Amino acid sequence: MKYDYAICSSIMITEKVGTKGQIVIPKRMREAFGLRPGVEVTIELKDKEIVIKKPQVKGNYADYFATTSSPKLKKKVNTKDLISEEVEEEYDLH
Repeated sequence: MKYDYAICSSIMITEKVGTKGQIVIPKRMREAFGLRPGVEVTIELKDKEIVIKKPQVKGNYADYFATTSSPKLKKKVNTKDLISEEVEEEYDLH
């Protein structure tokens, strides 16, 4: 049976806990919610449930990203130059 996880309000799947306390979030769920390797999630203990969520970005996304432990660039990038280069390359404006 296939589910569109993005529109379902409640889906229950049973997974086994591994030896290191890990569980696997099914691929279709990860894809539906944009959970790629390195994406941070919040884990909340709520009554007798464990709730896993993507953190809500409050305010400026760039500030949020800078405070996460996701892989970062090691040097600054001039986004205007980067976009200009992409446009020139895309439309052959050399």
